[in-house]
Amino acid sequence: MSVLKVSGLNKTFSAGGMFRSIGKDKWAVNDVSFTLQAGETLAIVGESGSGKSTTARLAMRLLKTDAGTVCWGEHDVSTLVGKALREHRSHIQMVFQDPFASLNPRMKIWQTVEEGLRVHQPDLSSAQRREKVAETLQLCGLDASGMDRYPHQFSGGQRQRIGIARALIVEPKVLALDEPVSALDVSVQAQILNLLKELQTAKGLAYLFISHDLSVVRHIADRVAVMFAGRIVEQGSAAEVFEHPHHPYTRALLDARPITHPNERQMLAPNEATEATADFGCAYQPRCPYAKNDCSKFDGALNAQGFACLHPLVRHE
Repeated sequence: MSVLKVSGLNKTFSAGGMFRSIGKDKWAVNDVSFTLQAGETLAIVGESGSGKSTTARLAMRLLKTDAGTVCWGEHDVSTLVGKALREHRSHIQMVFQDPFASLNPRMKIWQTVEEGLRVHQPDLSSAQRREKVAETLQLCGLDASGMDRYPHQFSGGQRQRIGIARALIVEPKVLALDEPVSALDVSVQAQILNLLKELQTAKGLAYLFISHDLSVVRHIADRVAVMFAGRIVEQGSAAEVFEHPHHPYTRALLDARPITHPNERQMLAPNEATEATADFGCAYQPRCPYAKNDCSKFDGALNAQGFACLHPLVRHE
């Protein structure tokens, strides 16, 4: 069953500052579509500026789309605003990257976690809300006796557990996880990832997992969508994308990840213009060692095999 479906998402941001006179808008997200099923984890990966976090915010309706539709379950929320949107908001919640910046330092933990209940379950009494906060904190591996403390009195890993509890308190079907472990130590990362997997099994949650760390993605994802310059350039099962990538950009990402043995790396030497993107055709062509003249006319659409490339790696390996 589909719990999240986005189709043809587009978002541009106007040039500002010294670039305002140029009058050129920048594509942040360009014709992005995907479906998230109940109980699965879809990871969106890519370098900084690829559009993955913007995609998550569009899917959550934290940003308004320029074009495209967003469906939460059976409800199209693309055009909803105000109270109408708020009524559906409990369907999907977000866990942010920085577990300290996302918590109000002046609010006690139980007050932070209960905020969603005030909005979505206003009939609950203060005692009932406090009881539910305690249960949710315990579910996330925290001692409820500390819920009268403030965020600065917790470690980074504990604060991220609080952020997860705040998202879970309204019983969502989907969690959008925006780099949820990148600000944590490696040992704590493993603890949070294991917690997320346990919660997913227990509650049947679906995760939209945003990350640049492919080692983390391989540990948690069922499916992977690779983004570059605002477009999905490859998607498929995690096993297929990691073991048999088709798009040269996917291979470049895999080559950039930390490895345990040199034999794991299959270096694909990019062209010299490693930071450039093309304005026409395939955006990756200035970097791609396999780029040809026809790439400048390519529309960038995914093919039936799930990748957007006229000269995929399988032809060269």
